[in-house]
Amino acid sequence: MFKSKIFKDFESFDPLLSIWKGSNNTIVFTNGCFDIIHNGHVDSLHKSAAYGTKLIVGLNSDVSVKLLKGDKRPILNEQARAEVLAAFGCVDAVILFDEETPAEIIAKIIPDVLVKGAQYEIHEIAGHDTVLNNGGKVETLELVEGISTSEIIERIKNL
Repeated sequence: MFKSKIFKDFESFDPLLSIWKGSNNTIVFTNGCFDIIHNGHVDSLHKSAAYGTKLIVGLNSDVSVKLLKGDKRPILNEQARAEVLAAFGCVDAVILFDEETPAEIIAKIIPDVLVKGAQYEIHEIAGHDTVLNNGGKVETLELVEGISTSEIIERIKNL
């Protein structure tokens, strides 16, 4: 069941990660708030998954989203957002984190590939140093033009 892909912390995920690493999988990590899933998210998740054999999505917890986006966000709570992400066939695990960035969880996972949107320079991507220092790669993706969660929320408010 897709809910078995959701992990509240690294400790609960670590045994599965050990199995994956022991089976020579290429571990890919991406992250975000994924507050209202849209076609831009779908595109980036599928492209991220193509870099390896296991895709881990770091999901900002409700606490983390509030730190980044303010008190009115998230729109959907962390469990709802995690369930939507876990339902994607290309997503192998969803792991929540409370910090502003996923740097701490990336340091524990040490993925082979770290993927973020091309709006960031590689040196701006949280965890890039950990991945590069451990022989991994950092990849950036072009975003689907003209779509963002914040833009969708504004359009809804203006209806």
